[in-house]
Amino acid sequence: MSEHHAPKQFDPVVILSERFARAIRAAFPDAAAADPMITPSRRAEFGDFQSNAAMPLAKKLGVNPREAAAKIIAELDLGDLAEPVSDADIAGPGFINLRLKPQTLGAMLGAMDTPSLGIDPPADPPTVVVDLCGVNLAKQMHVGHLRSMVIGDAVARSLERLGAKVVRQNHVGDWGLPIAMVTSRVRGEAEAGRLELDGLTLDDLDRLYREAQLECSPDGRGLAAARKWDMGPKAIAELEAQVSGSEEALARAKATLLSLQSGDAETVRVWRTIADVTLNECLAICKRLRVLVDEEHSAGESSYADELSPLVQDLIDRKVAEEDHGALIIRVRDVTQPCLVRKSDGGFLYATTDLAAIRRRVQKLGADRVIYCVDARQSLHFQQVFGAAIRAGYATKPGAHSHSSLEHAGFGMVLGEDHRPFKTRSGENVKLAALLVEAEERALRVVTEKNPDLPETERGPIASDISVAAIKYADLSNDRVKDYVFSFDRMLSFEGNTGPYLLYALVRVRSIFRKAAERGIEGEPGAELLLREPAERTLALTLLRYPSVLRAVGETLEPHRLCNYLYELASSFSGFFDACPVLIAEDPAVRASRLRLCALTGRVLEDGLTTLGMPTPQRM
Repeated sequence: MSEHHAPKQFDPVVILSERFARAIRAAFPDAAAADPMITPSRRAEFGDFQSNAAMPLAKKLGVNPREAAAKIIAELDLGDLAEPVSDADIAGPGFINLRLKPQTLGAMLGAMDTPSLGIDPPADPPTVVVDLCGVNLAKQMHVGHLRSMVIGDAVARSLERLGAKVVRQNHVGDWGLPIAMVTSRVRGEAEAGRLELDGLTLDDLDRLYREAQLECSPDGRGLAAARKWDMGPKAIAELEAQVSGSEEALARAKATLLSLQSGDAETVRVWRTIADVTLNECLAICKRLRVLVDEEHSAGESSYADELSPLVQDLIDRKVAEEDHGALIIRVRDVTQPCLVRKSDGGFLYATTDLAAIRRRVQKLGADRVIYCVDARQSLHFQQVFGAAIRAGYATKPGAHSHSSLEHAGFGMVLGEDHRPFKTRSGENVKLAALLVEAEERALRVVTEKNPDLPETERGPIASDISVAAIKYADLSNDRVKDYVFSFDRMLSFEGNTGPYLLYALVRVRSIFRKAAERGIEGEPGAELLLREPAERTLALTLLRYPSVLRAVGETLEPHRLCNYLYELASSFSGFFDACPVLIAEDPAVRASRLRLCALTGRVLEDGLTTLGMPTPQRM
């Protein structure tokens, strides 16, 4: 077999791009850098791929597009890669159509059919820190946390699949005055005998957090208005009492913050209880969603508390930061608004902690890339912080000549079916735990309706798989920067571009091999891939795109590319399954070829779903 039959590179787009690039350089030396523009053909009857390079070349050089295409063909050497290309393969204004030879296509697919599926780890794996999840103490996780968890986990898994060393970081909001407010409130309730710390729940904390916020918010405006308009002694007295009480509560909260900062044992005990209750619930939800975030991945803002003052002093000493109206700022290139790192009252901000986090992640954890899977509305914040970190040198590893890559993988909002932010009927955020329970209940009803004979012991686990796949795929299959509409009915459907549809495709592949085993038919891992039928070719061409799609996800941090690919693969397999009998194929060589094609499809589907953080059930 020639080198064209067993290429080291098996992505047809890459190989064809190289061949066409050579032909373009030979035909048009003045346009040697022109893009070959190789794309899959939209209509299979015209071929497998087409080059669209002739049109922009012709425009640039002032020649006829079809003549440009003819000159490219004259210099084109495809060897045994494709069927001969002639002027008859020039379509329309200059598209060049081509079709791979069956034996070459089979050899390419055979080269990909390895344990790694053609995705070999790099010789020098990069270290990537992925910031995901991001919970706050004493608050229930709501639907707004879903995207950071699901997208962040898919990004982390994709980079791990590509061979990177990935460090997950759950940046926990566990420090500062708001946390001191709720800590003070919880301690007060416990000391008054109205609350048992050992029995504290997240619902308790959610309620107490709101009460603490309200308690520490004086209605100064209301009091001023009451006095201005002389609303009467009773109204003024009530407002004066509210303001006085709020000021006292705020003073207690500030005192609690000082106690926390000084390490007072009882205050720390209450704060640690709040942290444990919050994180236990967070990790339970992560586990339920099959998101790989454990306790070891959590790094609270409290872990940076002792670093902030020295960091700010370092910025002052090196004249990176400057004073402006009493505050401390860092001017950032290409960003109009400077990065504020210390308030005029001496207080620190989120940006201060984020600078400390970048320094730790790059200089201690050794990150080559730091990726933040955070709401797109935080874009300006990250522009400021990234620019400040680069200017301060915090984004550069010791001994490195250039800074690490700092990336904000921003995402849009989850909307209700009214196309407004997804809320309950009372206008509150939808609690994530309640959402997962409802999804599983709905999935169980669907499973029971579709397969009433399934034993009840199997229905629960299958419903869990389907609900997780439905929720995660509905999120991941959308372009992450865009908002998307949350619809249980649509996401739980077994038809169309949904998670359950992909699970069903994988289960259908696996059922073929169960039936084969029942009939005593064994697949041949090294069977020749014949690929004679159009549906076989379509499936093979789709399979060959997997490595390049996964690499694109790693570069762009866009999991929807992998989702779209897996849906195309499942659709291609469905077409193959309908058109090409497998187990009842009369020719043993054809049957062996199709079984190998099924096996490879199943492995790619399983690998892709796992990379997205989706379940891969054996049965449904």
